[in-house]
Amino acid sequence: MSESFTLCATDGAARAGVLRTAHGDVPTPAFMPVGTKGSVKTVDPEELRALGAGIVLGNAYHLHFRPGEDLIAELGGLHSFMAWDGPILTDSGGFQVFSLRDTLLRSDDDGVTFRSVYDGKAERFTPELAARIQERLGSDVAMCLDICPPSGVPRAELEQAVRRTTLWAQRQRELPRAPGQLRFAITQGGLDTELRSRSSEELVPLDFDGYAIGGLSVGEERGPMFEAATHAASFLPVEKPRYFMGIGDPEGVIEVVSRGVDMFDCVLPTRTARTGSALTWEGRLNLRNARFARDPGPLDEGCPCPACTRFSRAYVRHLVNQQELLGLRLLSLHNLRYLIDLVAAARKAIERGAFETWRADALTRLTRLPLET
Repeated sequence: MSESFTLCATDGAARAGVLRTAHGDVPTPAFMPVGTKGSVKTVDPEELRALGAGIVLGNAYHLHFRPGEDLIAELGGLHSFMAWDGPILTDSGGFQVFSLRDTLLRSDDDGVTFRSVYDGKAERFTPELAARIQERLGSDVAMCLDICPPSGVPRAELEQAVRRTTLWAQRQRELPRAPGQLRFAITQGGLDTELRSRSSEELVPLDFDGYAIGGLSVGEERGPMFEAATHAASFLPVEKPRYFMGIGDPEGVIEVVSRGVDMFDCVLPTRTARTGSALTWEGRLNLRNARFARDPGPLDEGCPCPACTRFSRAYVRHLVNQQELLGLRLLSLHNLRYLIDLVAAARKAIERGAFETWRADALTRLTRLPLET
């Protein structure tokens, strides 16, 4: 077994384990709230702890430009800077560079040139720079710089992404790290099973601390995406953590856990909150809907979050419709707690060997009502 990861239980392909980091252990499966710029939007770090978050995500691209990794290092590193003493994973910026395709100027084997989303200046990222940024930030898990093509690109572009992602991973493998920092490689290949296999076969021998499944949840249909995730996970080492990048809806989380994924992240819980919606066992509720105007019940029956234990749907709806910031905060706290509790329940089901029954029951509850718009 890996020194940084212990597999504790399996049930079918689903796994329960522990990721060991310099800032504490993370039980898996684990949902990582996204704090792109060093903050999970509207949520205080102590509140994150109270919600049950075990690890958060920051982004090297955004923190590099504002306020800069050297400033953060000068102030004690990202943990100190954002007052979060738990584990942090930092994304390399690869997704931002390639998803913001209108800013892309040139990509070659050495790196990528693009226009900064902040001031439009031409900037360049290389694998070495991505590693240095994350070393200076002092995160617990640093991601390799990769190429993340959008859905539907020609196979030749996917093949190029796989080749360069491997090339860049080779260059990042032995670069300096922060004390105790783990480094994960990212597999690519889109929905192409042959390229997915090739990507894993090239990266696994490099013996990274963990492996991410990248290049999915970028606009493709859900069925093929889950099939690709199953295929990609099957090629990754059993003894290393597996991270599906960019999924956070309840059904999606359950599906990727069932396929052997240990970690995942998404802005969905806080972004959904900012649109006035709550994730619940009744489906996704749009609190702007008039039917909640006199509803005295909590957002979700039995939920222990601050919104559900103290306030009614009617009150949260009032806050949302009046654009009161408390409404967005309460929905953010609720949505994060909902997903964290969902994943904790999945772990318990895996540990007792009842995951498939739990999964079927959970998906039935989640899909019995249509999503509100």
